[in-house]
Amino acid sequence: MWTVLWFRPATMSTLLLLLLLSNLCRLGQSMSREEKLKLRNQVVEMFDHAYSNYMDHAYPADELMPLTCRGRVRGQEPSRGDVDDALGKFSLTLIDTLDTLVLLNKTTEFEEAVRRVLRDVRLDNDIVVSVFETNIRVLGGLLGGHSMAVMLKDTGYHMQWYQDELLHMAKDVGLRLLPAFNTSSGLPYPRVNLKHGLRSPESRTGTETDTCTACAGTIILEFAALSRFTGDPVFEVHARRALDFLWEKRQRNSNLVGTTINIHSGEWVRRDSGVGAGIDSYYEYLLKAYILLGDDLFLQRFNIHYASIMKYISQPPLLLDVHIHKPLLPARTWMDSLLAFFPGLQVLKGDIRPAIETHEMLYQVTKKHNFLPEAFTTDFRVHWAQHPLRPEFAESTYFLYKATKDPYYLEVGRTVLDNLNRFARVPCGFAAMKDVRTGSHEDRMDSFFLAEMFKYLFLLFAEEEDLTFNVEDYIFTTEAHLLPLSLSTAPHAPSPANATVQAPSLPHLSAYVKSLWSEEELDDSNFDWTCPNTRLLFPDPAFPRNLRDPIRSAVDKSCPRPAIHREPGMGRPPLRAQDFMANNPDHLELLRRMGVSLIHLKDGRVQLVQHATQAVSAVAAEDGMRFMQEMMELSSQQQKEQLPPRAVQIVSHPFFGRVVLTSGPAQFGTDLSKSIMGVRGFVTVAEPYSGCAELSNAAFVQGRIALLQRGQCMFAEKARHIMKAGAIGGIVIDDNEGSSSDTAPLFQMAGDGRNTDDVTLPLLFLFYKEGNILLEALKEYREVEVLLSDKARDRASIFKGEPLPGILLESRRDVQEEEEDCSTDQTSPVPAATLDQSHVRTVEQDESAPHNEEVTPEEDVGPAIKRNPEPEEEPEVDKDSSRKSVEAMMADWREDLEAFQQMEDEL
Repeated sequence: MWTVLWFRPATMSTLLLLLLLSNLCRLGQSMSREEKLKLRNQVVEMFDHAYSNYMDHAYPADELMPLTCRGRVRGQEPSRGDVDDALGKFSLTLIDTLDTLVLLNKTTEFEEAVRRVLRDVRLDNDIVVSVFETNIRVLGGLLGGHSMAVMLKDTGYHMQWYQDELLHMAKDVGLRLLPAFNTSSGLPYPRVNLKHGLRSPESRTGTETDTCTACAGTIILEFAALSRFTGDPVFEVHARRALDFLWEKRQRNSNLVGTTINIHSGEWVRRDSGVGAGIDSYYEYLLKAYILLGDDLFLQRFNIHYASIMKYISQPPLLLDVHIHKPLLPARTWMDSLLAFFPGLQVLKGDIRPAIETHEMLYQVTKKHNFLPEAFTTDFRVHWAQHPLRPEFAESTYFLYKATKDPYYLEVGRTVLDNLNRFARVPCGFAAMKDVRTGSHEDRMDSFFLAEMFKYLFLLFAEEEDLTFNVEDYIFTTEAHLLPLSLSTAPHAPSPANATVQAPSLPHLSAYVKSLWSEEELDDSNFDWTCPNTRLLFPDPAFPRNLRDPIRSAVDKSCPRPAIHREPGMGRPPLRAQDFMANNPDHLELLRRMGVSLIHLKDGRVQLVQHATQAVSAVAAEDGMRFMQEMMELSSQQQKEQLPPRAVQIVSHPFFGRVVLTSGPAQFGTDLSKSIMGVRGFVTVAEPYSGCAELSNAAFVQGRIALLQRGQCMFAEKARHIMKAGAIGGIVIDDNEGSSSDTAPLFQMAGDGRNTDDVTLPLLFLFYKEGNILLEALKEYREVEVLLSDKARDRASIFKGEPLPGILLESRRDVQEEEEDCSTDQTSPVPAATLDQSHVRTVEQDESAPHNEEVTPEEDVGPAIKRNPEPEEEPEVDKDSSRKSVEAMMADWREDLEAFQQMEDEL
């Protein structure tokens, strides 16, 4: 084994490590049967993890929220806009998963799931849902479940009690969607009320005028299947009418369709055209309708569209949107992740070469970012950073493997599996990526993840004998639901007069293709109607690799990095920035192996510096660069989310509100800026002081403000522990001796990467010197009362309704004159940061701050008031010492007032 390392300059003054591993680049080597079995079993285990957590923590809700381990119920969670239109309070994930259970040989679980659906699911909810999503997920899921139930019943071993109950539910759904098609054009409204339909006062919908092309054109498979299963042609008639109208409204010169159309006039609202979001499954359903239904009219239309796509939109390996009226003019310079389905569709079409090229481009983008970003630019940078665990790339990977049997695609599938486990897996399922650059999560696991992802990955690694039925007897819908090809011979709605040729309905048309090859010479005209045998197209096994290599070079010149070849000690997933804790010895060791060192700064922060040459291996160095990049992204993100400072005001004897400590806010919990009175209470030290476990002195903490020491766990975890003990607030004190708000930028506490809505008390942060003032006061006076607020309060307002302490009354007149003359002095300290040249990169992270606990720059709002300097020894608690302390504070009263006023003015 030999390695060659070289460096070149890259953006942000970083270095890109390019690694050649000659013995790992032998692409095309076959994968052993044992390895495929291992990966297949891994897919099943991952499915079990996702499905069981949905059933345990979310059912009967529509979807699982994997970070908070609870169900997403529409109306009970903050609205996410159109995304929530998929939720109809009909146990969406369970319905969407039915046929996945059968494909993964979980027939017992499938039978139980069907009984649950029949027992628990209601379809007459007074709720507005997306016609498109309800059709592909709910209607498609019920039809797929019905197809599997019938198949299992016919075997004589399972589902013997089944009497088409899922089909009856499917027809109920279809009837509830039909009112949406009541338009002059035949195009459906985008939304419908499951209980009240459209336009009635109770429906709360029916006023929309626009819909997307895919929304109106992705109906035919489910509606036609419903018609042919039930013998009622009304569904297929409406779906065909919508497709006919879209076809008539295509731009006649370019033969392309736009993205959004007016459902009444047929005018194109958005005239950009591509194969991604808004149009994607319209093209998919034209070709699959031909395969499922045997009507050559659909294939004629698809072929015309496809020729235009390849002429105008396809710029191998890119697929770029154009204007339908000016198809030579690009409409945008970025691509969205939904177009990842298109290589799979090209396989069904039989156009393998561009499928290989586009898929390879997508794979290289995936390797750069671990997942496909929702959108990325033509130079493969992130445009939209989210990734909701979409399955389209895995779908195309499966179809390319089926077409070519190239083991390269098994390795691609392995990468998909590894990335899901390394970056998306959480204790309660799999969480969508909020930002692929930082690895941050979103509390979301869409139903399509279970419906599609695990089907395609299981089929990718499964052998024929692993399947309990012949998957070639079915067609996959856009939601990967299984519809039997035998529906082509069932009674159906009449086709238009010009549709007279009955096409074969075999999957991939393989039998039909073989008969053509045996009877006549292969020529181009056959490819308009068939899917060719790829072994005849590509007799050279190296041909696919020759297509991929230039694309790999264009996107990223590094070879794939199989996880099984990670160096000793690095078998675990690489350390992510959002998980890093500077006081965790394991994390420090991982940093050392990646060539990252820590430099402790005087203000309590640490500086991270990477020397790629000091990493234990090239792979570790690459992990280190990714970690540094993520840390920089986190720091940049947090600087944009700065909150103003808060105040901890000591109001008990003998301070009476004169001592105000500048404190850092938390990005969660009670927002003190929205609290008129703030939170007032006596303080007590939590036990354990770290607050990282259930408190042993909960009885003393109840109703008080808990004092905590920084470190050992996340801030949100500390907050939850003191909440459980009954605290009304919390103050976290820095454990870095000498840190002070005088010299350090304001510190704000972030959450733990999960939903922190459950934290409902205020949590503030004090640097060491300010915290020590509070601790010393507690030692001296035993009972110390503080006010947590957004800014220092006037002493009169603090003691409103109570007699002012005499010492304040005596000085109040003099104080008023002094307060009028106070001036402010604003400074803007900048946190220390260095960015080394060459191959050294630096970024700063708080010493014990996991995830987002980062010191962020903030305007200095004046020094904190330190009335009790650190004593050399603990004073005796007697009247004399108390009197001396008060007199010492009063001697500097005027100086303190200036600081008070400065803080209040700045806030």
